[in-house]
Amino acid sequence: MRSLLSRLWDTKGLARWILLVGLVITVAFIVLAVFAPWIAPYGFDQTKVDGVKFPKVGHASGDHLLGTNDQFFDIWSRVVWGARTALEVVVLSVVFSGVIGVPLGLVTGYVGGWWDRVVVFVMDAIYSFPSLLLAIIFSFLLRGPLGGGIVAAALSLTCVYIPQYFRVVRNTTVTAREATYVEAARALGAKPATIMRKYLFGNVVQSVPVITTLNAADALGTLAALGFLGLGIQPTEASEWGYDLSRALDDAQAGIWWPAVWPGLAIVVLITALTLVGEGLNESLNPALRRRRLRSVVFPRRTPATAKEAS
Repeated sequence: MRSLLSRLWDTKGLARWILLVGLVITVAFIVLAVFAPWIAPYGFDQTKVDGVKFPKVGHASGDHLLGTNDQFFDIWSRVVWGARTALEVVVLSVVFSGVIGVPLGLVTGYVGGWWDRVVVFVMDAIYSFPSLLLAIIFSFLLRGPLGGGIVAAALSLTCVYIPQYFRVVRNTTVTAREATYVEAARALGAKPATIMRKYLFGNVVQSVPVITTLNAADALGTLAALGFLGLGIQPTEASEWGYDLSRALDDAQAGIWWPAVWPGLAIVVLITALTLVGEGLNESLNPALRRRRLRSVVFPRRTPATAKEAS
């Protein structure tokens, strides 16, 4: 971790600014998600206060900063609560994908043999499907036992991204297992589990942070697409930007723009921020792309005594 932070700190140029801008925007959305109960003035499914119903498709006002939509929901509250939903689903899907894909790629890449070929065949078959189509299929399969909640959406995305982690880690492991230090550890009698844990794992996971951020951006877009199609999180479970955007299409055609603009803008901004973080990490961690800051070199001043000794 210290080496990773050191490399990020020593990076200069455009990559540094891309990473900083992406991090600032991403942190802003994380703050919205974490403190949603205190930032949002209303609940994600609240339509009335003290028995008085909110206006339908109301303009922005003091009570409703961004107006209301056709379901009497406060748009600002839906956007804030939608940030929490997006954070929960993306984090769960990325964690599940990494927990399954990284160890599987490490073990199969090191062991090899027929088992490696079978797993590679299965992962390549899954990877060949379009991500959205695969997410729709798993969403249908998981909706019955798990319902239309956050866990079901996260698992449907997990099935999409496991092959990406597997392919990267497995290919790196196949190359690293023939390295000299691995051969030396094997010659000293180290067990395969010890070699994978102590010598291979730290080297093959260096590209995982970049994949994680890029997958998070893609997962957010896939989640919004599922919600837009009505196959994602149900409106009674949580606020979801894709669903709100789908509901606002008819209003947009009638000239009522605000129900569609704000959730759509939230999707675009957060995806852009996560993409910037991924690209910034890639250029900061990749030795072929990284530009380091030059450090000034200070030579000790030569005193008469040192000059006499040198002569």
